[in-house]
Amino acid sequence: QVQLVESGGGLVQAGGSLRLSCAASGHFLSIDVMGWYRQAPGNQRDLVATIFSEGTTEYGDSVKGRFTISRDNAKNTVYLEMNSLKPDDTAVYYCNAAIRTTTWQQPLNSWGQGTQVTVSS
Repeated sequence: QVQLVESGGGLVQAGGSLRLSCAASGHFLSIDVMGWYRQAPGNQRDLVATIFSEGTTEYGDSVKGRFTISRDNAKNTVYLEMNSLKPDDTAVYYCNAAIRTTTWQQPLNSWGQGTQVTVSS
């Protein structure tokens, strides 16, 4: 009923840049917060960045100053601009959103399928 689809992952050299996109589709009223998490093999899924509908943002310590999150509410899309990429940034990046489907229910916590980002040294 509600889908999150990521795009923009790929292979990039250290120091390079990528922009990830995540679009929400389906039947819903609004999206309270959208964000990005990442997970490397054998590791936990860690916060990269989140952004609320009002524009408030939060970043993980390891990406502060290098990544920028933004959203287009009209398009139900969140973006992650990734600059000065390091090999340690290599992971599957997952889109996350708190999606409100009715006015009386709590929002649903939804996840995309993930997109691979590989940074070569």
